[in-house]
Amino acid sequence: MKKAMTSVPFNGTPEQLKALDAVIAAHKNENGALMPVLQKAQDIYGYLPVEVQKHIAAGLEIPYSEVYGVVTFYSQFLLNPKGEHPIAVCLGTACYVKGSGLIYDKLQEILGIEGGGITEDLKFSLDATRCIGACGLAPVLTVGEDVYGRLDVSMVADIVAKYK
Repeated sequence: MKKAMTSVPFNGTPEQLKALDAVIAAHKNENGALMPVLQKAQDIYGYLPVEVQKHIAAGLEIPYSEVYGVVTFYSQFLLNPKGEHPIAVCLGTACYVKGSGLIYDKLQEILGIEGGGITEDLKFSLDATRCIGACGLAPVLTVGEDVYGRLDVSMVADIVAKYK
């Protein structure tokens, strides 16, 4: 089994930093600036690594603990990047009853990562989701915008192979 990536080195670009600084400057003197700055920062970087959170805290002149508290409270914010092909398995009731837990386990085995992780080559990330509204197709998984339904464990390897 491949080693799971627990953290990805931060590789921000000067262009991204310039864009972030412009966002911070535009919101710095506003009440409630943190949320819009975090949202724009996630748009810029795709997630909110510690380095970006600390830069925001310094730029807004607030404690890093406040930034981290908001980032970890709201599920819209990502602490880790998503893979080129993000895979999400529905573990909602209908999907779970029809075997999505086994599908999720098989994906962890095939990809060599735990849920919430990303492969070393940054191609795949794996997450569990709750109901995605496709209960009639249970069990369901998505790869990016592609939806796969009425699955069983034997189909998982072929789905992953399409994206390699």
